[in-house]
Amino acid sequence: MILGDRDLKYYIEKGRIVVEPFDPEIVRENGIDLRIGGQIARLRRTGKVLDTANPPEDLSEFYVVEEGESFIIYPGERVLLTTLEYLKLPEDIMAFVELRSSFARTGLTMPPTIIDAGFEGNVTLEIHGSSFPIKIYRGQRFAHVIFARTLSPVERPYRGRYQGQRGVTLPKLGLG
Repeated sequence: MILGDRDLKYYIEKGRIVVEPFDPEIVRENGIDLRIGGQIARLRRTGKVLDTANPPEDLSEFYVVEEGESFIIYPGERVLLTTLEYLKLPEDIMAFVELRSSFARTGLTMPPTIIDAGFEGNVTLEIHGSSFPIKIYRGQRFAHVIFARTLSPVERPYRGRYQGQRGVTLPKLGLG
C-alpha cells in the first residue's frame, strides 16, 4: 500500500516515520520531496583499480568530497549527493526514491534507489550529469520518495553498513 499525504502527515506526527528537519511543504500527494544537503562527492577519473573485495581504507584517490551551498554537476559527471533530511523508517515501511521530474527534464538522471524498512540516516543519491553544466543548491527539493507499507513487519529490518549515515557516504566495500 502506497502512503498518501494524509497517511504521511499522520505517520510523521506520531513519530512512526522520522524526517528531520521536517517542513510540511515537502509533503506531496503521494510522497515527500527530499532536499539537497550540503555535501557532494565527485567520482574522480583515475587509472587506478578500485578492488571491491579489498578496497583501500582511504577512497580519496577515487572521490573528492566537497561542502557548500551550491554545486555544479558537469556534463557526463557522476556524483554522490546527500539529502538534507535524516530519515528513520519503521520495520513495516520501505520507500522508492526517484529524481523529481523538473530535474530529470534538465537531463540529469538518477539510478533507482530503495530505502529499506528499518533504515535510518541521510540518503546518499547517485546523480549522472546532463549534456550541459547544471547548478544545484542546498535546500532545493530534488528527489521524490514514495513510501509503501509492507503487509507485515519485515523479519530482518535494515541494519547494514549505511545505518545511521550522516552526510554524503562513500561506498563501504569489501567481502561480507
